[in-house]
Amino acid sequence: MNISGLSIEPFDQLPLSPDTVADLRSDHAGETGAVQIYRGMLAVSRDPVVQRFALTHIRAELRHLRFFDRWLPMRYQSRLLPVWRAAGWLLGAGSALFGRRAAFHTVAAVETFVERHYLAQIEVMDKTPRLENLCRVLRHFCDEEVHHRNDASSRVAETPGWLPRAWAHVVGLGSMFGVLVARKV
Repeated sequence: MNISGLSIEPFDQLPLSPDTVADLRSDHAGETGAVQIYRGMLAVSRDPVVQRFALTHIRAELRHLRFFDRWLPMRYQSRLLPVWRAAGWLLGAGSALFGRRAAFHTVAAVETFVERHYLAQIEVMDKTPRLENLCRVLRHFCDEEVHHRNDASSRVAETPGWLPRAWAHVVGLGSMFGVLVARKV
C-alpha cells in the first residue's frame, strides 16, 4: 500500500507485537472518532469560522481513516466502531453548541492527547527496522494532528482559564479511556 509516497507492507507481513496491534486498533478507533468530531461540529454549528475550520481539518482525518480502513485487517479493527463514531460526533456537536471557543478548546485537548499517543507508539516501533515506513506514516499523521491542535489553540489566543483547563482534563481522560477500551475490543 502507498501513502504519502511510502510503500507500506501489508499488515500481515510486518513483525507486529500484540501491543503494537492493539495500538494500531486504537489508532483506527481514534481516527474514526476524529472524523466524527468534525462531522458533529459541521452538523450543529452555524458559525462560518467553525465550519471552515472543521472542513479544513476533516480532510486530513479522512486520509488517516482511509489508511487504517484499507490497511488494518477487519479482524484487528475495534468491534466498537459504532460507539467511537457516536462518541466523536457527540463530542464535536456538543462542543460546537457551546460556541467556537468550546469547539477549539475541545480539538486542542483531543489533539494534545493524540500527539502523545502517536509519539509513544513511534518510540517503540522505531526499534524495529522493518517498521520504518509505518513509523514515517504515523509521524506524518502525528504532525497533522499537531497542526490541528496548534490551529485550534491559536484561535483562542488567551491563556485558558480554569473551565477550559478542566474541560481539557475531562477530554484527555475520555480519550485515555477510549484507547484502553479500543486496545482490547
